[in-house]
Amino acid sequence: MKSLLSLNHYFVKYKSLLLLGILFVSLSTIFGTYQAVIVRKGTNTVLKYIAENNFSDTSVFLTYGLTIIGLALTSGLFMFLMRQTIIVMSRHIEYDQKNEIYQHYQSLDVSFYKKYSTGDLMNRITEDVSRVRMYTGPAVMYLVNTFVTVITVLVFMLNVNWQLTLMVFIPLPALSIIIYKVSDVLNKRSNKVQQELSNLTSHTQESFASIRVIKAYAQEKFFIKSLDEKGDVYKKENLKLAQIESYFQPTMGLMIGLSILITIWYGGYLVMEKKIEVGNIPEFITYVYRLTWPFAALGWVTSLIQRAAASQTRINEFLKTPSAINNNNNSETKVKGDIKFENVSFTYPETGITALKNISFHIKQGEVVGITGPVGSGKSTLTQLLSRIYDTRQGEIFIDDENIQQLNLSDLRKATGVVPQEVFLYSDTISNNISFASEKKFSEKEITEAAKNAAVYDNIESFPNKFETMVGERGITLSGGQKQRISIARAIIKNPEILIFDDCLSAVDTETESLILNNLKRLMQNKTSIIVSPRISSIRHADKILYLKNGEITESGTHQELLNLKGEYYSLFELQKN
Repeated sequence: MKSLLSLNHYFVKYKSLLLLGILFVSLSTIFGTYQAVIVRKGTNTVLKYIAENNFSDTSVFLTYGLTIIGLALTSGLFMFLMRQTIIVMSRHIEYDQKNEIYQHYQSLDVSFYKKYSTGDLMNRITEDVSRVRMYTGPAVMYLVNTFVTVITVLVFMLNVNWQLTLMVFIPLPALSIIIYKVSDVLNKRSNKVQQELSNLTSHTQESFASIRVIKAYAQEKFFIKSLDEKGDVYKKENLKLAQIESYFQPTMGLMIGLSILITIWYGGYLVMEKKIEVGNIPEFITYVYRLTWPFAALGWVTSLIQRAAASQTRINEFLKTPSAINNNNNSETKVKGDIKFENVSFTYPETGITALKNISFHIKQGEVVGITGPVGSGKSTLTQLLSRIYDTRQGEIFIDDENIQQLNLSDLRKATGVVPQEVFLYSDTISNNISFASEKKFSEKEITEAAKNAAVYDNIESFPNKFETMVGERGITLSGGQKQRISIARAIIKNPEILIFDDCLSAVDTETESLILNNLKRLMQNKTSIIVSPRISSIRHADKILYLKNGEITESGTHQELLNLKGEYYSLFELQKN
């Protein structure tokens, strides 16, 4: 239950709706409960007429009937208003909480996303938030209703006879003990159900994302079987939870039945003792039925609260996760593009793999630098440190003689254009994918020019809808080369001060590669360009080339200088030349 305390600031925010809801609950309960008084008066009047054998004036019964109907309608009106305040409040809280979680997701660093699966992230912002809403809405509403109803009914009962009231409430402590015992089990079961749902969601999402690979290897049956197994585990955990919950309803039915039997038995005794009227017995039975739904709902509400507590615990786990990458400077930063690495080493926190070892180099503003080397040499890691996807803990990185961690993070990334190895296009038009690079509204001319500079304009024009062509999820309708070039257009349209190509020319032919690089040289005059590629043809014209191996710079210089060394760069050149 402690985890649910984190929701209190939402209740404070929407306190007007909550307080109105409590007022409407109270009014609904009072008008509904007063019907029992009319039942008592009507019963006593009937008995009086029977005893006197006088039925000359029956209009009084019509008055009683209309009064009960009026009270019921009034109670129902306030119940409607109760739902229009408390349930509406819960929807506002759900909206705010989803936004809060999503904004926190956006602030977290890449290592967080490597630790948790997409399915788990989605489940917490959808299923878990929905379960929390059942607490902030229905559970709160019925808890208030239960409390107000019990207090109101108790006042009405005690006004009649305290002894009969005490007898009617005898079974209720036993009900409370049962609920207390079962609550802990419900919490554990709910948590387990949510974990299994996350596993199921992750597996499903992964199978959809990799459907082409699944079909290419004819692994449909394997994935279907795997999903069935995870579905069975989820079903079994749900059935265990349902089994525990199923104990509530019969138990409550038994407690209510006992209260009615006690009312009739002991009430009859008190009537014979002339301590209460006969009409008090149906009055008390009506009170018992007024208590039926609140106490019947108590088990359901307990289940909702336990589920919400389990879900909120999972949500808090993420909300309390701090980002490893923080903006340490809110003032405006103007990035020019002079870059220095001084004794930089980096180890991935999630794997413990050391990717860079004591790296030092200097890139002057306006230079084109090529970086090459074998797979796993640390090339991509170097580029990720430059855009602060990760932060180094050993050594320092300077941009324009300022430590990179002291620059305005937003300004740094706005001044940097990155084309990553793994191209990601959104399920949107080509035009919107290119203009995604900035919050600025790009003109049609700017988008077209970016496509031409990325050597993808002719391809786009060949499509029936041209720039308005929908690319499908992750750009599935495009070829690898087309996706890469659209990604390049996205980076250069923002006219960055630092441009990073991270092996993003692997799917284009040599002629197109040459055209893109020539355009890049023209566009990036007096601006810094870093081209990471295992292909010598992509970097041979760079002002400086760094050759990385096992996280260290083993060779550096111009293309010709490295060839003259007759080292590993030369061997790679000879291998690719042949």
